[in-house]
Amino acid sequence: MFMHLTVILAALAGVILCSLVAGCTSPTQAEMRPAETVTPVPTPVPASPTELPTATPVQVDTLPAEQFVDLQLTKERPDYTIHLLYNGGKGEAQVQNILMQVTLSDGQVVQAYMNDNQRRPRRGDELVVQGSRGTDHAEVFVTSAGRTYKVLDQPMVTYSL
Repeated sequence: MFMHLTVILAALAGVILCSLVAGCTSPTQAEMRPAETVTPVPTPVPASPTELPTATPVQVDTLPAEQFVDLQLTKERPDYTIHLLYNGGKGEAQVQNILMQVTLSDGQVVQAYMNDNQRRPRRGDELVVQGSRGTDHAEVFVTSAGRTYKVLDQPMVTYSL
């Protein structure tokens, strides 16, 4: 019996030794990652959610290609609401906030931040502003990597059928 147990333990030790030598205990290829050389881009981290940078419509530039984000601006019928949908994009990690400024047909100006400027925008976020029955004018400003860009500037017309 003792001899039989010794043979089993020796065989088990041999299997374990072979698996260690063969590398069967190392991480799988999916878990292994080559060393990356990433240059971190410092972004200011607010101390509280209310301290996100405020978009001011001073910069009127085109958003650089590496900071591109997809925004869809529509005016809905029958309630005349203006919807801004954020779909993310190549530069979504750098987006700090999004401001929509709507000049209504009566001259009233409405400004609204996506997420009420409480957190950074995320894919699928939507901003809704009550428009008017006439032609409104919408401007959208994106603050990305500390700089504000005017990305949309268009009249919002309600078409009747």
